[in-house]
Amino acid sequence: MEVNEARRLKQLEEENRQLKPMVAEQALDLRLMREVVSKRW
Repeated sequence: MEVNEARRLKQLEEENRQLKPMVAEQALDLRLMREVVSKRW
């Protein structure tokens, strides 16, 4: 692996680390909204 590739990999890993909690929160929000809608009807 070249230096540039290793740097890019580190950047992507950091971005992934930051995005994971956001995705988890969105998934939870979606699940809660679906639950609310299903109980409304």
